[in-house]
Amino acid sequence: MNDNLKAFLDQKVTQYNRPEFIANDPVSIPHMFSKKQDIEIMGFWAATLAWGQRVTIINKCKELITLMDGAPYDFIINHQEPDLKKLMHFKHRTFNDIDTLYFIAFFRWHYTNHQSLEDAFIPADGDYTPFRGLGGFRSYFFSLPDFPHRTKKHVSSPSQKSTCKRLNMFLRWMVRKDNSGVDFGIWNKIKPADLVCPCDLHVDRVARHLKLITRKQTDWQTAVELTENLRQLDPLDPVKYDFALFGLGIEQRWGVEGILPDF
Repeated sequence: MNDNLKAFLDQKVTQYNRPEFIANDPVSIPHMFSKKQDIEIMGFWAATLAWGQRVTIINKCKELITLMDGAPYDFIINHQEPDLKKLMHFKHRTFNDIDTLYFIAFFRWHYTNHQSLEDAFIPADGDYTPFRGLGGFRSYFFSLPDFPHRTKKHVSSPSQKSTCKRLNMFLRWMVRKDNSGVDFGIWNKIKPADLVCPCDLHVDRVARHLKLITRKQTDWQTAVELTENLRQLDPLDPVKYDFALFGLGIEQRWGVEGILPDF
């Protein structure tokens, strides 16, 4: 891999992987909490709702937190049936009250049996790979009786050939460990080296320009190809370059000159 490309992207990681990044990004939502389960719950929810304008995403997540009395984990574990009525009108794009109530039911069921959401991603034999972990999570998430079929569109799986952008972003938040203060690094069973880069529109466009993606379509294999190329730059923490690619995509969107050199 080109040394100049690595130096360029490393500099961009340093530029964007810093506390100033948090305020305008959905990652600000789990940063509102200190309790591990609150971080996991609202991190997962923020990642799930992360489509559309970032300001709207953040505001809708804050609305959801308010509806759960400012304490998501406590509300989910201890709520009574009448407490759910105020959630009946929550909506963000195609995510509605039916989806909201199922998420709450799932979280209550899961946290009755586990201390961390990380356990939901670990295969029974403990042999984690991204394909098995994300696919297994989706099956587990929808293992409650009478789950609403419509909610399945909000949780993706590699077997559907999805890039699984939202799940991969959530895993980045929970798993990556550094001193920059953006990602939490509160999970230990999944390693940063095992993460797959979230592949949104900005990341995809910049990565193609930098020849980190050659695959014509954008699907799970595209995300894997990108991550494999990033792994050549940093085998232990390839997904740190998500900061660089996303930040460059935002710069490009606003027409900053000279941001995408050829290598």
